Amino acid sequence: MQFVPLMEVTRGGMVECQHWGAVAVVNRDGRVLARVGDPYAVTFTRSTIKAFQALPFLQSGGARALGWGPAELALLCASHNGEPMHVEQVDHMLDSVNLSYKALRCGCHVPMFAALGLPGLELPAGFAADERHNNCSGKHAGFVAHCVQQGWPLEDYLAPDHPLQTAVREKVAQAVGLEPGQMAVGTDGCSAPNYAMPLAHLARGYARLAAGAPDTDLDESLTQLADAMVARPELGSGTGRHDQDFMRVGRGDWVSKTGADGVQTVGSRSRGEAFALKIMDGNMVAQVAAAVEVMDQLGWLDDAQREALAPRRSARIINARGIEVGGRRPVFRLQLA
Repeated sequence: MQFVPLMEVTRGGMVECQHWGAVAVVNRDGRVLARVGDPYAVTFTRSTIKAFQALPFLQSGGARALGWGPAELALLCASHNGEPMHVEQVDHMLDSVNLSYKALRCGCHVPMFAALGLPGLELPAGFAADERHNNCSGKHAGFVAHCVQQGWPLEDYLAPDHPLQTAVREKVAQAVGLEPGQMAVGTDGCSAPNYAMPLAHLARGYARLAAGAPDTDLDESLTQLADAMVARPELGSGTGRHDQDFMRVGRGDWVSKTGADGVQTVGSRSRGEAFALKIMDGNMVAQVAAAVEVMDQLGWLDDAQREALAPRRSARIINARGIEVGGRRPVFRLQLA
């Protein structure tokens, strides 16, 4: 079967929910090392491919020409909270090419930090969100900066046939070991083209992002992006977010990126391997808990890391009165290929 049960939720000793999905563990050569379900199950990649979408810009020397360093590169790959530090960084990126947030075509939404209900990060009175608060605004700042440098029109930079998006599609495909025509195209929440691919290819892309791709011309750019993601995880996600936790607990070894609707990727730099997983119903709590379990089964966690990530397993379900009323548990075992 393509998808199998990965996580279960129990209440009163009975299974109340099951979250089905699949996992692919792959090295940077594309060899499947382990799996759950079908490692070639096809899914939209959502925000997990942001690093690959930045490749045309980096490959052209555009980021270097603007003097962008780890902070800016981390924002290119970010699904950020819209905290002040993120908005300030996006402003800086746009200022460097003499643009304002009005050039961005990502739309706006209430910042993610507000939805998380984090203490000290409440929305101020009279707050009005704009495009900078969109979790994808860093990616879009890179898109418009590249267009300015190349002399391409800004008004339709998200159109699939725009020179920018043609270049992006080619580089995404190259990073994951596919041809551009092998990836189905859809539209992401930020209105950019998004691509569907087998989990194994998405995982291969993350193995290359984490450990390099010396067999391609992408090696330097991928390494720069991974270095930035690991060095500035707070800019790539934000306060209270699991990608930040994963990369900090990983002590520089793990490159982690979430995608909407149940997609998660983590690459190990020292091992030259990565996994991609998909939770079919899109449940993020199950997605994060399953990712921790995958890392544990792969032997990536020492005792301290296992303890640090225990809260991300969300194993105990507590009601509003503080009473434990159920649990969440993994129900899969990785099968070695």
